Amino acid sequence: MTALNRDRHAATRVRPLTGFAHAARLHVAGVVAQEFPRAAALYPLVFLKDPASARFRPVALLGLTEGQNLFVDEAGRWKASYVPATIRQYPFNLALKEETPADFVVCVDEGSDCLGQEEGEPLFGSEGNPTPVLQGVVKYLTDLQQMDVQTQAFCQFLAERDLLVPLNMQLHSGSGVKNIQGSFAINESLLAALPHEQFIAMRERGYLPAVYAHLMSLTQIERLIQLAEDVQKPTQPQQDPAQNAASSPKATDKPARKGRSTRRAKA
Repeated sequence: MTALNRDRHAATRVRPLTGFAHAARLHVAGVVAQEFPRAAALYPLVFLKDPASARFRPVALLGLTEGQNLFVDEAGRWKASYVPATIRQYPFNLALKEETPADFVVCVDEGSDCLGQEEGEPLFGSEGNPTPVLQGVVKYLTDLQQMDVQTQAFCQFLAERDLLVPLNMQLHSGSGVKNIQGSFAINESLLAALPHEQFIAMRERGYLPAVYAHLMSLTQIERLIQLAEDVQKPTQPQQDPAQNAASSPKATDKPARKGRSTRRAKA
């Protein structure tokens, strides 16, 4: 990512994002609490812990193996009705300024197919001012950053009350069972045991919709595991139609002799 600059990117134009090949190797996507209700119907929403800061952050699980996104097909199409906001913001992003860590700068992936100098909408006008397109990008990123701050407060609230516990998943493959660890989830028993005033505080801060959406999203783990197992299954080679025709029974063929079936019942 490169910091957006009116001189460096004076002639740069941007086209709408039409594919998601850039996310094909992302097995997690950061989400904000405001996304939970929509994302919960499609993805398991879990929490990851930063070992350096011990802070938690919520993510949508897109795959169970690092480098594999089960929701992007070979053509770069997204195979679900909702795409996380951090994926949709591409090719732009917000980054902290090195000289003033409290401030952010808009960055852009200069290698993106969305950018060019001939097609699309300009980012800067003739006098170097941001165009309405770039102003919309900045507003989108700024709004998302503000929601991220609120989400961090939500995660801190859960962590301070020890509501997040390790979540273990198992993926069955031809080589055996793989335990997938490192994720955290809200423990329902601990949630139910919260003192009344703590629960009221959670409700007053508007955290309950995100809490319940997260808990409901955990049912999507089985679906994700099934998707991962289907990907690992060896694909059957397609038979040549000519061979099918050659091997199909003809009217002149003798009927097969009755005997023991070669088809075995599945266990």
